[in-house]
Amino acid sequence: MLAMVCSPAGWAQDKGCWRAASSTATAITGDIAIANNKITIDFATFTLAPIRALTAAEVGAAFNADVNAPGNGYLYRLNVPAGRRFMHHNTLCGTEDTQWLATYVEGRSLQAAFFSGPNLPVFTLDALENSMDRCGTFTYAR
Repeated sequence: MLAMVCSPAGWAQDKGCWRAASSTATAITGDIAIANNKITIDFATFTLAPIRALTAAEVGAAFNADVNAPGNGYLYRLNVPAGRRFMHHNTLCGTEDTQWLATYVEGRSLQAAFFSGPNLPVFTLDALENSMDRCGTFTYAR
């Protein structure tokens, strides 16, 4: 099914198909596909609303990335119900609905951080260290 939504012509930064590359991605989401207005996780599709590009400082704080490294980050709004189970019966945010997705692409690697809570995540080191809304960060590759 992911092959049908993934077209090389549609790849732009975080768009396209991504293979699970970290143990958390393998255990929870499996491979994912990101399109302009949707994300597919474990063969389930959810509406995705682009919010804004992340600054280099925000990417650095959220993904422990070098602020001078090439790459792009983006913030999306989505709604994945807390009861939605993925690989191995895991959820993205425990008992909370998943409401935000931040992505960072560098080369052929994608990092994705999921957040719960109705408020826009704050991407500073202090805010992220004290956040109860950050659900997890997953790594994918092409």
